[in-house]
Amino acid sequence: MDVQLWTWILVGISFTLYFGIAIWARASSTKDFYIAGGGVSPLANGMATAADWMSAASFISMAGLISFSGYDGSVYLMGWTGGYVLLALLLAPYLRKFGKFTVPDFIGDRYYSNSARTIAIICALIVSFTYVAGQMRGVGIVFSQFLQVDITKGVLIGMAVVLVFAFLGGMKGITYTQVAQYCVLIFAFMVPAIFISIQMTGNPFPQIGMGDKVEDGTFLLDKLDQLHTQLGFKEYTSGTKSTWDIFAITLALMAGTSGLPHVIVRFFTVPKVKDARKSAGYALLLIAILYTTAPAVAVFARTNLITTVNETAYKDLPDWFKNWENSGLISWTDKNNDGKIQYRNSEAVDGKPLFTDKRGANGERIISNPSAAENELYVDKDIMVLANPEIAQLPNWVIGLVAAGGLAAALSTAAGLLLVISTSVSHDLVKKQLKPNISDKGELMIARISILVAIIVAGFFGIYPPGFVAAVVALAFGLAAASFFPAIVLGIFDKRMNRQGAVTGMIAGTSLMLFYMITYKTGLIGIMDPLPESEWWFGTSPEGFGIIAMLLNFILAIVISRLTPPPPENVQQIVEDIRIPSGAGEAQMH
Repeated sequence: MDVQLWTWILVGISFTLYFGIAIWARASSTKDFYIAGGGVSPLANGMATAADWMSAASFISMAGLISFSGYDGSVYLMGWTGGYVLLALLLAPYLRKFGKFTVPDFIGDRYYSNSARTIAIICALIVSFTYVAGQMRGVGIVFSQFLQVDITKGVLIGMAVVLVFAFLGGMKGITYTQVAQYCVLIFAFMVPAIFISIQMTGNPFPQIGMGDKVEDGTFLLDKLDQLHTQLGFKEYTSGTKSTWDIFAITLALMAGTSGLPHVIVRFFTVPKVKDARKSAGYALLLIAILYTTAPAVAVFARTNLITTVNETAYKDLPDWFKNWENSGLISWTDKNNDGKIQYRNSEAVDGKPLFTDKRGANGERIISNPSAAENELYVDKDIMVLANPEIAQLPNWVIGLVAAGGLAAALSTAAGLLLVISTSVSHDLVKKQLKPNISDKGELMIARISILVAIIVAGFFGIYPPGFVAAVVALAFGLAAASFFPAIVLGIFDKRMNRQGAVTGMIAGTSLMLFYMITYKTGLIGIMDPLPESEWWFGTSPEGFGIIAMLLNFILAIVISRLTPPPPENVQQIVEDIRIPSGAGEAQMH
């Protein structure tokens, strides 16, 4: 069977499973819709959390990013995994003990203020929409290639799929769907990694195979370093980012992880506080399987790409190249008219390639915006994991399996984010502020309408994203670090923190991060282009700037809280109570 047929079969089977679970677990109450009834087992919640956490950025984009940035890409591994440890140990159990459905709910009650709740809702919407843009782009990329449609149609198909199981089941449906999606995505990620590791080094463990010897007796990483230097790139194992920027990005990703509303809400779905701790431990182990394998996949993909494509005549290229060329995610321009691909350390095109319907002398699709540089090859970072099995000439069923895994990763996180958006509107805005007496049925209807609107907006951002998947997601983490992290940490550990300090800090941190992100990353469409790297503040990239905005939030919150009246006694007592383990008082009495 060909690749497309295998893809239809495997994606069809996985989607049938997802839809079946969504129908079986459909929500009948707001408690089901928001926190799956609060009765999810720690293991199931750990698997769902891992699927929620390992988005299209983890599955599709992270290894691709490391493939091109080498050592510099390690910041994403350190930041995202370290952040999850921080969340599991520092925040999750306390938030679970507080017992609220959402992050805005926690902030609104902890800071005894609807103004604080409203600011938190706005922050949750900004973070979630920024994050979900990357997921919808990931869905579009997978569908565009394996179902032979363009990215826009791919995003529209993904929107329809997410709508079904998020609209029907809410958190209950999403939780059990994500358990299935974790199984699909981890199997889809590991199978090709193991195959290629055996193929290149003879070692079935990709994490070890990455540092093993290849057929000619040289170490794989040494070989990749040699290939890089021959083509004018820096050595793969050396870095170019400043120590400060690596530190800033890592810390911003860590703090951002701890402030992600769609991950935090998962800890409210288990019955007890100790179950929140257990599910966090399970999730960390399950996440580590993919995260320890991603650098190996990056090394395999990068080596195979260079050795397969460079100095190869276009007419001799394998089918995978021409298939991806049709998607607009890889392109070649014959600048020296020799019919061969020259891959060098320079830009191949001015921006993303703009394809025409014309064909060149070699049969390649002609692009309208080639640069004057000698590099003739453009490769979108987001295709490396998806194209890797094809480059390595693995069986067609493995290629179809990767497509199913990529969709599982993108759709699981997109569903979680859309639920955060809907609950922020229906529960935190309507129920808590605008219509306190609204019926359970009415609140559920508003939640579902919110999901529909959110999917439409998310689809727009998926079609017109501000960057490749991992970059967009990194910006969402920066926004979470700048907005939620200080308010949550201080809300748990500082009895003196009051609403004036928290509100001021959140507004200042979020505003500064948005300003920097627009100025140096996305620009304003039709008005201004992003400013260059040479003008970064303190040499800090937009992905790392969340740490500076977060520090501003912390400083303003603490200073202003000390200059204004303390919170009420009952709020201070709540802070005391959530930090004391259950049963501690009885233990002291005995």
